[in-house]
Amino acid sequence: MKESKFTTYDELPLFLNAEMVAKLLGISISSSYELMHEKGFPSLRIGSRLIVPKEKFRQWVEEKTGGHI
Repeated sequence: MKESKFTTYDELPLFLNAEMVAKLLGISISSSYELMHEKGFPSLRIGSRLIVPKEKFRQWVEEKTGGHI
């Protein structure tokens, strides 16, 4: 697994793909795809691609961690 090149939240692109989600969460890309298909995870389908708006991703992480990121 590659380490993320981003050091702050503001450096992230507006939309995250499965590879980026995997890097940010420290999980495998296959686990990232599974997560992106789960109900309640803020992914969007654009054509055949799944993407996650970074603001919605941050909100999801805060909900799951009790606001401690």
